Amino acid sequence: MGPVDSSVVPRYAGIATFARLPRLEDVERADLAVVGVPFDTGVSYRPGARFGPSHVRESSRLLRPYNPAQDVSPFAAAQVVDAGDIAVNPFDIDQAVTDLEQAVLRLAERVSGIITIGGDHTIALPLLRAVAKQHGPVAVLHFDAHLDTWDTYFGAPITHGTPFRRASEEGLIDLTASCHVGTRGPLYSKGDLEDDERLGFSIVTSEFIEEHGVAAAIERIRTRIGGAPVYVSVDIDVLDPAHAPGTGTPEAGGLTSRELLRMLRSLTDRRVVGADVVEVAPAYDHAQTTGIAASHTVYELVTLMAAQAARGR
Repeated sequence: MGPVDSSVVPRYAGIATFARLPRLEDVERADLAVVGVPFDTGVSYRPGARFGPSHVRESSRLLRPYNPAQDVSPFAAAQVVDAGDIAVNPFDIDQAVTDLEQAVLRLAERVSGIITIGGDHTIALPLLRAVAKQHGPVAVLHFDAHLDTWDTYFGAPITHGTPFRRASEEGLIDLTASCHVGTRGPLYSKGDLEDDERLGFSIVTSEFIEEHGVAAAIERIRTRIGGAPVYVSVDIDVLDPAHAPGTGTPEAGGLTSRELLRMLRSLTDRRVVGADVVEVAPAYDHAQTTGIAASHTVYELVTLMAAQAARGR
């Protein structure tokens, strides 16, 4: 079952599932699921990413079933569904993280791949815990303005700025193949970079991309991740605020949406085992600018994983 036919039901009508896909409960079987996690208790600055999943779904209504950039019809290559939202405790981060991991593991029993719409970046930790239980340590390809490998905020070890430090400490990531892309802006000290390298990450900064171009960035990314199974985590603030104003911790000097999409498309021959797109805060968005960028990002990730599922049959 594919998306609702826009020649029969106008795009602005009907239930706002991602890309107007069928719901999980409406199909007998599914290969891939897009699922929302409306949680933002881990944010350190602007709140509001709990409303991200619904905003991205609304912004995805114009997506179409054929992706010419990857030459794939993702919804024909695989049965893709919208699995709704995973509701977790908004007052207790530890409980939310535990419950989210268990919910994702249950969903993984029904589908071969999951693409998650956040929510804040805290959710990457339980998502990686679930993925590592299925695949072992994975290469994390992390698109973000920030490192997200800090230790604590106000003594809290699990926040949206710490998920990849905890993931590294817990042995969830491949320390030889993980990479940040698009980082920029001020840090607390040079020690942040030293800690980050020790935790297993290489960095392709926004400044590197500006100076050397997207092709050089792609070469560095592909060399770094090699043939390892890859988990792709996209904080929408990797984009410049001109392209994604609706986010919690914006930083000047970021990527364009075109650059981000091109880098994702370079992964067509890699094994992507899971993905998330997080930190869309619609209260700061206008004209669905951020929502549209995020929905296209999810679409490219779905396309990658749908083509992969088709090849694996």
